[in-house]
Amino acid sequence: MSFKDQTSKDDTGKAFSAEQVIVFPGFENLKNEVEKMRTELSMLLLERDELLLVICPNIETDYMLKLGSIEYKAYEAMCAMLRLKRKFELLQAKRNRQENIVLIDIEKVLDEEFVEYQRQLEEQLNKMNEALHRSRLEALSQEDTRELKKLYRKIMKLLHPDLNPGLSKSKTELFHHAVSAYKNGDLDTLRMIFEMVGDDPLPELKSDAMTQLTEEKERLKDLLKSITDSIEKIKSSYPYTLKELVEDEKKIKEKKQESEEILKQYQEMIALYKRRIEEMLR
Repeated sequence: MSFKDQTSKDDTGKAFSAEQVIVFPGFENLKNEVEKMRTELSMLLLERDELLLVICPNIETDYMLKLGSIEYKAYEAMCAMLRLKRKFELLQAKRNRQENIVLIDIEKVLDEEFVEYQRQLEEQLNKMNEALHRSRLEALSQEDTRELKKLYRKIMKLLHPDLNPGLSKSKTELFHHAVSAYKNGDLDTLRMIFEMVGDDPLPELKSDAMTQLTEEKERLKDLLKSITDSIEKIKSSYPYTLKELVEDEKKIKEKKQESEEILKQYQEMIALYKRRIEEMLR
């Protein structure tokens, strides 16, 4: 009789095969370690997404509401001053070469040269509109916010592509819906998604389980480092770097006064170039 065919009985008298009691050395320890790493990664993913989808947008919104208007005016004045300065230079060049001055042609040149400035003005205006829209959104209660984070982290463990390689197309789409719901504070949608996905356990004991878990451990190790690095990068970049500023009313006041002074200087330069251009065209 082979080893596989040997049977024994437990305390209840129920027969079981020797194969059923073979335990791979360290399997449970490895399984627990991988589960711990998955939990740690899900928490880091939550932290990263909270930074990207909630905290950073809130910081930028706060900044735009407090300083966006005056900074837009200052940048707009700077663009106007630079355009007038360039116009004066073009007119001066025409005069020096004793060429006919055709203002329409000069304005076309200026339009082409200042496309990027105009694009940045539009971008700044869009940010202001987004900030105004976001400021009007209804805020979740502390209890709902806690539930939102808790559900999102659970869903991340079940649907995030980094935690679940080979995810089906439908589940990947569901994951993107979850990200959108979290970004918009849509608690009802997150509740529905969590009810749909349920639990997704780690592989049970079988011949290739040790190999799977060992490979998963290495993959998760790399991901943990990658997500940790991305969090550090977010915290050292715009708009997170504005966090200290927007939370300090004294610094906000100083920054506003500084922008107002810059605006005043640009306005004076605008008046100067307008006078020069008028004198040249007489």
